[in-house]
Amino acid sequence: MVAVTLRGGVGSLTLGALFALQASSASAEVPKNPTFSKDVAPIFQAKCQNCHEPGSIAPMSLRTFQEARPWARSIKTRVETRQMPPWHIDRSVGVQKFKNDMGLTDDQVETIVRWVDQGAVQGNAADMPPLKPVATTLFWQGERDGYGAPDLIVKSPEYTMPAVSQDQWWRPAVDIEGLTEPRWVRMVEIRPSNIAGRKILHHSIAHVVMDPNDPDLGAINRGIGGRGGGDDDPANAVNARPSLMEWAIGKGYDRYMDGTGKLIKPGQKISWDQHVHAVGEQITAGSELGIWLYPKGQEPKYRSYLVGFTGLKEGAIGLDIPPNTVAHTEGFTVLKENTVITNFQPHFHLRGKAMTVEAIFPDGRTEVISHVDNFNFNWMTNYIYAEDAAPVFPKGTIIHVTAFYDNTKANKNNPDPEQWVGYGDRTVDEMAHAWMNVFYLNDAEFQEWVAKRGGKTGLPPAASITQQQQQQ
Repeated sequence: MVAVTLRGGVGSLTLGALFALQASSASAEVPKNPTFSKDVAPIFQAKCQNCHEPGSIAPMSLRTFQEARPWARSIKTRVETRQMPPWHIDRSVGVQKFKNDMGLTDDQVETIVRWVDQGAVQGNAADMPPLKPVATTLFWQGERDGYGAPDLIVKSPEYTMPAVSQDQWWRPAVDIEGLTEPRWVRMVEIRPSNIAGRKILHHSIAHVVMDPNDPDLGAINRGIGGRGGGDDDPANAVNARPSLMEWAIGKGYDRYMDGTGKLIKPGQKISWDQHVHAVGEQITAGSELGIWLYPKGQEPKYRSYLVGFTGLKEGAIGLDIPPNTVAHTEGFTVLKENTVITNFQPHFHLRGKAMTVEAIFPDGRTEVISHVDNFNFNWMTNYIYAEDAAPVFPKGTIIHVTAFYDNTKANKNNPDPEQWVGYGDRTVDEMAHAWMNVFYLNDAEFQEWVAKRGGKTGLPPAASITQQQQQQ
């Protein structure tokens, strides 16, 4: 067993322990004899059925007892090991309070486990909540979550991917139609242009093409530096252009912290970066970008920037994963400005297993911001911090990203553990960066933020949330 020490409060963990999944715990809130109709169906409706319904991306529907019962043992395994729902954040360290938490509470996990262990009974059909309607067309998750329809929709041209092909990168540029004056963006969402597109679209990034003379152009990377990877550092390319959003398999929307946003202007274009892979059938699809705007005259105080914090301190050459091994890399980014971080989205390919993001303060103190301990390539989950849980860091803080890879047969996503894996854009290659939206504070604003948080930098006390609070 290889020991890996993670700084900032995680302690010394074996890789086995790092990848271990947290066991659920029973509590007084768990029904003694749970039934599907009364106890399990409401959980499935709240946390599972967006995907587990006819025509959606999950392999089976869980709307009714008849649909769910044959999968009972599999359901138990997936929820008990916290593979499903796809919320893989470590629940013991870092920020624990989120705007978009889709994970199950310990009580919900134990209810499902106890239901299966006691025979997975239906119970009284009269206890069943009304069935939620099935979505038969594409939908915006932001609209489903109560934010209304997007104000603007930007569509890419579509690409036809053959049934059998090497990975392709589809990079068209399109106008932002309907924009007649500068406007501030408060939320964005990317989705494939049709249902079938979910199968072939690995990721889609919406970059803003700015006028070379735009005075805002020089501000894009002002807050980060010292990535250390040299000219071939992939983080340089990732962060070279302003980005509205990076979408990948299984991700929802980016909602920027209240009072922050991104500015778009007439005449600008969206430059798409779409990674497409073959799935055994010919599919034609593209991407659509939904944009939710601040009301006119309601300008946010801070400008948000999407940064791909690197996990590769030596750039692309530093990613070198031998066959049949577990490996790790790390990267360092110096904050040149006082910075608030508002979300965390780890990005790997098929061998990615875990990622820790840690702050190393100018005084040497360390603090874990977030840790994902069971990354799943099929779910590029974005963890959006609650307003009062977003950490704030002084200039000079180093963001330390540690990435772990499993290139063994134990990794069910691994296409071939006999292959030597390096950095690359293909699905069978690897990469490692943490997508985070940030905004910057001047010194006076920083002192004001710290004062409001009781003089504490880093994670505020509100970043942690107890299980009891989570269930209320």
